[in-house]
Amino acid sequence: MRYVIYLCFSVFFIINTYGQDVASIIKEARRLETSLNEKAAFNKFKEVLHVQPNHLLATTKCSELASRISKREKSKVIREAYYSVAKSYANASLKIDATSSDANAAMAIAMGRAALDKSGKEKIEAVKEIKKYCDLALKYNASNYVAWHIIGKWHYEVSNLNGLERAAAKIFFGGLPSSSLKESIQAYEKAKGIDPSFLLNYLELARAYKRNNEKQKAIQMLQTLTSLQNKTEDDVNIKAEAVNFLKEIQ
Repeated sequence: MRYVIYLCFSVFFIINTYGQDVASIIKEARRLETSLNEKAAFNKFKEVLHVQPNHLLATTKCSELASRISKREKSKVIREAYYSVAKSYANASLKIDATSSDANAAMAIAMGRAALDKSGKEKIEAVKEIKKYCDLALKYNASNYVAWHIIGKWHYEVSNLNGLERAAAKIFFGGLPSSSLKESIQAYEKAKGIDPSFLLNYLELARAYKRNNEKQKAIQMLQTLTSLQNKTEDDVNIKAEAVNFLKEIQ
């Protein structure tokens, strides 16, 4: 009996210790992320998975961070390696919980970043899959501002596909869902309403307004963007792009 009690106490102690360890690792990972040190944050979230391999937050954050890091890599080989890692972690998240809005959004992000380096059939296939995962992300959480942003980007890019790409979509996939610049702007505005501190959304919304011949609104978005605090490591470059874009259209 004493042995059983001792064993139960030991198991409880180990579980409790692991729980505390995971909480402290996550806290440090978040601190690193907000300190704009995303590679260190990525590695710290990976530590969580050494303790709890099926930790949904950790797999999802690893995917998100790998996607963001990939964009800043100059080498195409390294970028593609990060794309692959981001997609793998997103897949892991979806295996843990296919109804997770954040996991579906993470997959859409990973596929979207990879699609930037693709062309032809591969690009069109990614376009269809991105929309599918975004729709699922919004189905499970209609207030997921990241998913709304990706939907905005999806409409912007798809409405701007050239004739050859549209022909390929029709041949290989029977066409694509309808898209429009108006729907792009609406989705970006929805994302802005949910999280007005999301810098990238302002830049993409400015581009959409500029393309829609609404220059003053584009300028307003860019001016707002440059006044906001950086939240991700990408935001330094995003602000630089905004400043250059503002000079171009003023």
